Amino acid sequence: MVGTMDEARIIEYFKNKSILITGSTGFLGKILVEKILRVQPDVRKIYLPVRAVDAATAKQRMQTEVIGKELFGLLKEQHGKGFQSFIDEKIVPLAADMMHQNLGLEESTLQELAKDLNIIVNGAATTNFYERYDVALDVNVMGVKYLCQLAKKCANLEVFLHVSTAYVCGERSGVVQERALREGETLREGTYLDIETELRLVGEQRQQLEDAGDAKAERKAMKDLGLARARHFGWPNTYVFTKAMGEMMLQEQLVAGAGRRHGIPVVIARPSIITSVHRDPLPGWIEGTRTIDAIIIGYAKQSLSCFLADLDLIMDVVPGDLVVNAMMAAMVAHSRGSSSEMAVYHVTSSMRHPAAYAVLYRTGWRYFLENPRVGKDGVAVRTRPVYFFRTIASFRAFMAVAYALPLQLLRLLSLLCFGLLFARRYADLSRKYSFVMQLVDLYGPFALFKACFDDLNMEKLRLSMATPPSVFNLDPKNIDWDDYFYRIHIPGVMKYVLNK
Repeated sequence: MVGTMDEARIIEYFKNKSILITGSTGFLGKILVEKILRVQPDVRKIYLPVRAVDAATAKQRMQTEVIGKELFGLLKEQHGKGFQSFIDEKIVPLAADMMHQNLGLEESTLQELAKDLNIIVNGAATTNFYERYDVALDVNVMGVKYLCQLAKKCANLEVFLHVSTAYVCGERSGVVQERALREGETLREGTYLDIETELRLVGEQRQQLEDAGDAKAERKAMKDLGLARARHFGWPNTYVFTKAMGEMMLQEQLVAGAGRRHGIPVVIARPSIITSVHRDPLPGWIEGTRTIDAIIIGYAKQSLSCFLADLDLIMDVVPGDLVVNAMMAAMVAHSRGSSSEMAVYHVTSSMRHPAAYAVLYRTGWRYFLENPRVGKDGVAVRTRPVYFFRTIASFRAFMAVAYALPLQLLRLLSLLCFGLLFARRYADLSRKYSFVMQLVDLYGPFALFKACFDDLNMEKLRLSMATPPSVFNLDPKNIDWDDYFYRIHIPGVMKYVLNK
């Protein structure tokens, strides 16, 4: 790692740089693009590969799904009438596909990138816990391989940053270290993970399912296969399993063996649960829902009477702008490094400045007491307390008594009375019950996660800053969690997710 840094050095580093950022249509990707453009308007080019059939479609997606978002309001104010010409000069949308060799780009474009690029940031991912296994492998694993192949062709590449997740550790307790995953490493003793074997397995299974000609059955089988393989090796879901494989692929391609000769500095950023923007450019801005937001949304819709969570456990959350600040600082710290070892950063809060789930509950309770929802009849809806189950076993027992037994009674009535009404009601409630139980199965390990993440590397990065940062806050200790959730995050979820 480079020694002393300051904010001026981080900003100066991105001057005249050409950067390729995948995943720019995602939540974190947008924050990164906006931040670079705002703090360093003299960046040379930012290439944004997006899935599109042609250049015109790629440009349209970039305009509507990235630049057109409210997040870019401050940047628009800075540039006024010259905003669009500034964007046209700096942003290069590319019609690409991470699931294809060479990202599906034409040879002339590849040659331009190989000559021009200084930085590659891989933020593309499918984050669905229950994703089709073939899709998750294509995006989270093979997409990494194809991007690494491009990186090895780049004559002027200074750093490769890969966005992973802190939860590649699986279900743990204690302290999770900031270290790279070893090739073939699994979380279940006596097993070895071979990526090529997994690719062959999914290819064979998909071919058989395609031959059967049942698209619906194929989708379900591919989803179930991903979950089964993840749990065979010790991971709780397809998302974190394939993200772990993506890290192994990165190691194989750029760090281990023949990959070492390319000498490309590699950084892995592992954020925990990424929440809404804390400071700039737009406090509270968020896209999509996080696991912790289920409580807020349930409160808002008054559909949540109970929830699976231990209020004493730590919810490891980090605002999106802090994650981007850490990514940019880490890129500068490791650029032009002589070592081809991977640097791993836990961009987390559980060790440095922990917040318990109780913080979210009490701030949510306060917010909705002071800002009551209004029902369809125009009358304020009373905020009710939520009961929390501290174990999956207790939640399953409650669901069995409260829902499973009544469902069986409803089924019996439909059979005895030959009632179509009973049958429809049973089918509807049965689907909802199955859905809730599957959610518990998938998200339970995260709601009851008992480990905390070591962030020694992040601490070294924080200490390398010569002066306390104002533009690049790297320290969750600067966040008052009660104030953040009550005044920023919950209103952000209401405005940008629920449109309230």
